[in-house]
Amino acid sequence: MNIKGYFTESYTELVHKVTWPTWSELQNSAVLVLVATLIIAIIVALMDLVFSEVMEFIYSLLY
Repeated sequence: MNIKGYFTESYTELVHKVTWPTWSELQNSAVLVLVATLIIAIIVALMDLVFSEVMEFIYSLLY
């Protein structure tokens, strides 16, 4: 396949075969990603805080 055929087939697929989300679906997906990201960030922050406190306790026993 030559390069022109590749671009022609790519364009045809993008225009006619791909189903694009509606604006409402896109907004819902963006909100879902934002909420999931915030939840994961909070979990990681809590894990960091707990680990930091545990390490400080361990160091206080050693020194």
